[in-house]
Amino acid sequence: MDIARAPASETGETSEAPTPPAPSALVPPASPSLGRKVRSAARWSLINTVVMRLGNFATGIVLARFALGPAEWGVYGIAQTVLLVLLSANELGVGLAIVRWEGDARRFAPTVLTLSTLSSGLLYVALFAAAPTVAGLLGSPDAAGVLRVMCLCVVIDGVAQVPGGFLTREFAQGKRMIIDGLNFVLSTAVTLLLAFEGWGAMSFAWGAVAGNVVTLIGCGLAAPGALKFGWDPGQARALLRFGLPLAGASMLALAVVNVDTMVVGATLGNVSLGFYVLAFNISGWPVRIISEAARRVSFAGFSRLADSPQALAQGFSRALGVLITATVPLCVLLAGLAGPAIQLIYGSHWGPAAAALPWLMALGLIRIGSELAYDCLVAIGQRRSLFLVQGLWLAALIPVLLVAARLNGIVGVSQAHVLVAGGMVVPVFLFALSRGGIGVGRIARACAWPFLGGAVMTAIILGLESPLGDGRLALLAIATIALAGYAVCVLPSRDFLRGVESHRGRHRSSAPVRSPQQDTR
Repeated sequence: MDIARAPASETGETSEAPTPPAPSALVPPASPSLGRKVRSAARWSLINTVVMRLGNFATGIVLARFALGPAEWGVYGIAQTVLLVLLSANELGVGLAIVRWEGDARRFAPTVLTLSTLSSGLLYVALFAAAPTVAGLLGSPDAAGVLRVMCLCVVIDGVAQVPGGFLTREFAQGKRMIIDGLNFVLSTAVTLLLAFEGWGAMSFAWGAVAGNVVTLIGCGLAAPGALKFGWDPGQARALLRFGLPLAGASMLALAVVNVDTMVVGATLGNVSLGFYVLAFNISGWPVRIISEAARRVSFAGFSRLADSPQALAQGFSRALGVLITATVPLCVLLAGLAGPAIQLIYGSHWGPAAAALPWLMALGLIRIGSELAYDCLVAIGQRRSLFLVQGLWLAALIPVLLVAARLNGIVGVSQAHVLVAGGMVVPVFLFALSRGGIGVGRIARACAWPFLGGAVMTAIILGLESPLGDGRLALLAIATIALAGYAVCVLPSRDFLRGVESHRGRHRSSAPVRSPQQDTR
């Protein structure tokens, strides 16, 4: 898993264990070079993410229409869920140090690589032994073999953490785009070939392994010298103190997003799980395209601003405004046109997935805001707050999902997600951010115009869907009109999104201030 983290300044130290960066070690928030690096990395990351996700989208359509049914997608959903949870903590969080700690990262990178590889290997051995039990508990005994193959990615990812971390440290998203492109080409080719040969869900597993091998090789070539093993006990202790809390928080965050798959599989079976996985994947399009691109640079940016509360608050509110403005129209269109869109794209046999999609789109919007808040809280050292938020979220979600699944199937699970996230988790995140100096007023301002635009889009879709129907031209016309209405609503926020006001405020604050003694004309 690639989570962007901040580059650290270099001090040339060579003996003692590295420590978290001191305030003086960070580049000042107004540094032009930092701004250029972040903007360039963000552009490359967005291009990378959009291209890869469009490719995955097209591949998913081909597989769902011509090769795999809901039951196979259900088995894949179980294996993917277990893999993501394991990847959230397979390197014990120590990979973060490559881009977050000050000093020459190459002096402690060998210890990071050893820790990451060892922990990933042990985790895979445990999973290999427990795969039949895990698959049975999740209501999908056939998933055991798929689990054992797909989770080889845990070991590969553990080794790739160090060279990948160096690319993130240097904001080298252009190189990362090339690597991800090669990953996509090979993994897609393997998956499609095996799927049409009748391998079912196992085609996903071998495709994922092939793609991750390419990523490891590519990152190793792009960051030469990074794959060197070594061991320093002092560094290891410091790395574990730094990484374990973050690994725990990350695992909780992934468990929150994926526990629904486990609940649906265990209570409703593979076929219902297949419909739910398809709907959840669709709801994740905005998250993957927009939020994932932002997260590759957001942690780095927030870390550099952590020393200046005012700059951090401005940076977070503007980043949130940009993300929400870009995400709301996608969420509203997919929610309002769920039924026609799924039947048009995937075929009528996937129609049951449409009932859950509107609720999952609302969840997707909440996820984007909460993931940005997560990165900000990590950057400013609010680890305890993260544990509390994620732990509370998971503890409340599990019983609600279990009850909702039995009462209303996959629709009930989707509704339960939104109820817990919107009614309990969002207020807790707002409180945690306010303790970090980011007030609710700034967040409300960032979201006000996009939410107004979303309401207008919803009204347009509901008003036009019945008279125009659900044909292709009708859907195109409805989407065009709705997007035009949204654009009009968000126009007043364009200066805020471009950061024009913050620049003006900076210029005003940088003007010299006369003392009373000086002003004596």
